[in-house]
This record gives sequence, structure tokens and C-alpha cells, in this order.
Amino acid sequence: MSKAVSERELVLAVLLEVTKENTYSHIALRGVLDKYQYLDKKERAFITRVSEGTLEHMIEIDYIINQFSKVKVNKMKPVIRNIIRSAVYQLKYMDSVPNSAVCNEAVKLAQKKGFASLKGFVNGVLRNIARNLDTIKYPDESNLKDYLSIRYSMPEWILTKWLKEYDRETVEKMLQDFQSEKPTTIRCNLHKLSVEELIQKLESEQVKVERHPYLPYALEISEYNYLGELQSFQDGDFTIQDISSMMVSEIADPKKEDYIIDVCAAPGGKSLHLADKLDGSGHVEARDLTAYKVELIQENIKRTGMTNIEAVLQDATVFDLASKEKADLVIADIPCSGLGVLGKKTDLKYKASPEEIQNLVCLQREILKTVHTYVKPGGILLYSTCTISREENMDNVEWFLKEYPKFRLADIKPNLCEELKQAVIQEGCIQFLPGVQQSDGFFIAKFIRG
Repeated sequence: MSKAVSERELVLAVLLEVTKENTYSHIALRGVLDKYQYLDKKERAFITRVSEGTLEHMIEIDYIINQFSKVKVNKMKPVIRNIIRSAVYQLKYMDSVPNSAVCNEAVKLAQKKGFASLKGFVNGVLRNIARNLDTIKYPDESNLKDYLSIRYSMPEWILTKWLKEYDRETVEKMLQDFQSEKPTTIRCNLHKLSVEELIQKLESEQVKVERHPYLPYALEISEYNYLGELQSFQDGDFTIQDISSMMVSEIADPKKEDYIIDVCAAPGGKSLHLADKLDGSGHVEARDLTAYKVELIQENIKRTGMTNIEAVLQDATVFDLASKEKADLVIADIPCSGLGVLGKKTDLKYKASPEEIQNLVCLQREILKTVHTYVKPGGILLYSTCTISREENMDNVEWFLKEYPKFRLADIKPNLCEELKQAVIQEGCIQFLPGVQQSDGFFIAKFIRG
């Protein structure tokens, strides 16, 4: 008996939600996997890989399709377009799936979705591509932007920007890293158990565990099925967090009894890390803009069992008089373009634009204008983003220092392992680059108020 819903049908649902409804890919994928929790490990892995892979390689995939289809990709019906896209991804990047099966399943899916009249078209395009995959002509490297754009499925405007800021080798390292498969990075909640105890517990759950070289409490895990089913996750023994995000708390270096305000905290990883570092002392206010985001923080507080932290509904752009000069430490990890995390949120590169970055810079500065007032004399303001865009990083640092001369940059090298000291681009500022450092793309600046 055939399944009511096949894996490829669920892949199509994810792709349509992302490309047609403009939903973020990680949200669309999580929604499907949460809804169909009964799927086995192999089925979940297939859905995840094909959904993420199709989006990750979409510019290249469309380039290939347009060489073999009389109807160009942007003229196709959305259902057909995404059926063909996901099939081309399987043909090119999944040797374990026979070409004939890919073509046949795509034709069946088109029929099931009410496009029986287009079965021949889908079959013809895919079989033509399958026969000629090894002879596809790509742009010549002499036209570097075209070549990199198609080879790594990166919009040209982003490449123009990066090639002005970094050399070709660095840009290509980042592009390669975005398309490489990586384990999940987690942080051990040290108030609950030791790193060694967590490793033992994870391994007893058949999870592969490796230590991250930058921090002793950071681990990389893989070969698990569904994160939510792990007892260690349910028990709050660890938090999912990239190493660059963990470095926020390392560089902030909170002191016992500190009062900390995290102004854009959801889902709460950095706030929880800071609370863990306070070892039960002090207090962390984890703030965010919407009730939904505050609820996410509350869920993670409850799961991890932290007691010196609270989730608070507060708009970071609106001045809170009660917070004036209240905090020993303010964390401003604020909304950004996300161009440093394209390996995890690959569709961000299709949603971003130069205009959006300029709008974000205005928002970032508006937040900094407000939240710097919460820092006590002698206190710390830590600014961070998950992007590699200069406008959102060093340009904002230079603007802030000019506008608020009471603040100065602090030396952060004592808080870094030897491998990361080379990523310091100016005193007090570090730029993580994917593929160069073993992390996401991330920026941190540490200010001290005089």
C-alpha cells in the first residue's frame, strides 16, 4: 500500500512555502518535520537534504533547467517549477537515487498535484537533463562573478559586495563552507552536568559527539534522528548554539552578581549562556519584541532549569526609563541581514537586498541609540551580528564611537583561544568568517563605558 504523503510531496510543500509564501526555510522545514514526527530517520534525512539542497543550489539548478527547457523556469507554474528543481538536485547531487526513479517520481507527483497534462513536459525535461548532466556548460572563470554565482548559487550583488571587501580566496572559502554539511554545535549547560557527563549521556543515545577546538564546553553532534526525542535535550542538558554565538558570552566575560540586559534575546541561547556563567548569581533580563519570541525564551528557560533569568516583552527601539544605567552588561545582538549564516538559512540570500541592508543599518543604530543608555558607568556594551557585511559591523562601530565618546573599545584578546586571535580586525572587534574560522559568519564588538 502506498503512503498517503510521500517524502517528495513533503519536499514540494516546503519549497512552495519558501518560494511562494516567503516563509523562512528553517521554519517551513521544521513545521513539516514536527507535523510528521512518525517518519523514520531515513525519510526525515531525505526531506531535509532535498529541501535544503534544492534551495541552496537554486541558482545553479535554474541555470541547468533553462538550458534544456523551452519554457524558462520563471515562466513555469510554481508546482511544476519546484518539482523539476528538486528532481534536478537529486540528479546532480544524490548518486544514491537512480535517475530513472527521480524522473518517474517527479512525473507521478506532477500528476498527483493535478498537472497530468504536463507529465510529458516534466518527463522530457528531466530525462534530457539526466542524459546530459556531464556536458553542461558553466560560465568561464574569466567572468568571475558569473562563475561564482552559478557555481555556488549566490546572487551577483552579494558577490560584488564581498569581492570588494575580501580577496577571491577568502570569498571562495566562505562560499564552499556555506555548501558543506556540518554537525550541530551545542553548548553544555554546566550548571546541570559536566562536559564528560554530557558526552556519556549523548553517546548512550547513539549520538556521535566530538569536542569543538575553540571552547571546552562546546560539542559537535551528528547521526541523531530528531533532536526533540533525545532525553538529554528534554532534560535541558545542552543548548543548540554556534561557537561564534557562544563567544558573545566569553568576550562579554560577566562577573558574579552582574545585572545583564539582553535586548534582542530570542530564542535565548546567549542569555542562558550568560546566566550559566553567573553560576546562579546576578540576574539576566532576556528581552524581545513579540509575545511569540518571549514564549520561545520562556520555553528554553524552563527546559534548562535556569533560575537567575527572566523573559521580558520589550521593544529595543523604545527607551525604558527604569533601565537607565541599570545594567553592568548590555548585550545587543540585533537584527541583521544574516549573511554569515547562509549555510543554515540558505534562503536568506534570496530575500536580502542592498536596500534591506541599509534599512537594517538604520534599525541597528536606532537600537544602539536607545540601549547604550542602560549601561552603568564602567559597564559593558557588547554589540554583535550574524553577518559579514561591513555596513552592519565596522561602519556601525565607527559611527557609535563618534556619536558616544563616553564609550571605548575594550581589549578582547585575553578572552580568545590562540586560533581566534587572528580574527581580531581591530582592538575590541572580531569578525568570524565561515570557512576561515570553524564557525558561522559573525561579528562582535566590545565597548566599555567610561
